[in-house]
Amino acid sequence: MKRIAIAIAASAMLAAPVFAGEHGTGHGATHAEGHGAEHHATVSDKVIAEQRKALAKNTKGKGFGPQAPRDIDAVDGNNQRIFSEAPASTKMNLCNIHFHKNAEHKAKDFSIYAGNGNGEGYQSGYKYDSSLLSKAELAPTKHKICDSAHSTLRPGDTIEVHYVYSTAQIKPGKSLGSCFNKDIPKQNPQLRVETQVYVLVNDKHALNFKDLTKFKKVGGLYQATGIPSNTGTPVQYEGSTTGPGYNEKGSPYQVSWSVRPHVAKVNIATVGKWCEKNAFEENHGHGVRNLVINKDLLSKID
Repeated sequence: MKRIAIAIAASAMLAAPVFAGEHGTGHGATHAEGHGAEHHATVSDKVIAEQRKALAKNTKGKGFGPQAPRDIDAVDGNNQRIFSEAPASTKMNLCNIHFHKNAEHKAKDFSIYAGNGNGEGYQSGYKYDSSLLSKAELAPTKHKICDSAHSTLRPGDTIEVHYVYSTAQIKPGKSLGSCFNKDIPKQNPQLRVETQVYVLVNDKHALNFKDLTKFKKVGGLYQATGIPSNTGTPVQYEGSTTGPGYNEKGSPYQVSWSVRPHVAKVNIATVGKWCEKNAFEENHGHGVRNLVINKDLLSKID
């Protein structure tokens, strides 16, 4: 099937602040000031409903392809604007790694709704059931972890990590711009996101985030070498980029997703160390886009 080109100008690609549209435009959102500010006003169900209504209106009849994130346990979808699936990640270059505070996708293992949040992607999304963790795993940390104006990570929190791949000839780096070859501005590479949800635990014997985010060249291509292989067969579907910047508008990017259905435990201290220094200049958890439930904006999962 003929692939539909990614309909975005190169200048817009390179200007994007992060791969996911981090900053939202939700109505009634409250901004907190200062680091670690987590006491945002929570918006009502009406605000989220209005955002969903705006998304439907702003995409209807305009040719947008299937969107993301979604409930990977729900296979139905009516969107017929199909594009060819991106190659396996082993045939592509890793271009970026970042994470979202709470899972953007929903599945049986991470199905607890975090709430409506501030209407701009923070304090929302889906969580692992932290009641299944031990008291020791939930013990508070001595220092703030990945502290930002929107949140601080704590034991028991859930994060969704996006390992972003591109068919372009690039090197891994900061933001969306790293997924495109700046020497060939009109090139429209295919994109794939290998996705893993982690639960943070205060346990030095849990997985080390530094290992989980390692990468190197394998057969001439940059590869993430630490993605867990024991968290279930990835659910694959055709979608888009995510992030709360797309709560009320469609994402024009076309992305092949591979979302692992089970969580893995990671030592929260190692996540904190990664936030202090990494090749992607990431230092906090990004916000989440509202779960896409409009079947006209979802592809069918085979």
